[in-house]
Amino acid sequence: MTAQNRLLLQSERAKRIREIAPRAKPELVSPPRASHFYCMSKRTRNIPAMMTQLTLSSWETIFHRSVMMAQGTCSAAEYQRMVMEKAAAMQASTMALMTGRGNAAVLAPYLVRSRANARRLRRG
Repeated sequence: MTAQNRLLLQSERAKRIREIAPRAKPELVSPPRASHFYCMSKRTRNIPAMMTQLTLSSWETIFHRSVMMAQGTCSAAEYQRMVMEKAAAMQASTMALMTGRGNAAVLAPYLVRSRANARRLRRG
């Protein structure tokens, strides 16, 4: 789908929304940019789903690092990474909490780093 076709579809959708909006409840009318694909590409902000993803990726990271420690292959850089990533996540999480961005924003730094670690350690 070309950019021109996409813009045409968005403008048609906006026209339909403006026609429906006067008689519909405001909470049922979605903004023109909230197409199906746009919503699919956004990260989830569902707290239980985020907690589940965090738990699973943390378990995977702990497993891989425990195996590395047991085999004696855990490098000094990996030990340093363990400490630094937690400090960075705590700093980002505290800023989100202080600015009042919501629970999902407070949890997001931990989730992003945990998933990145699991992916990196999975590759070897």
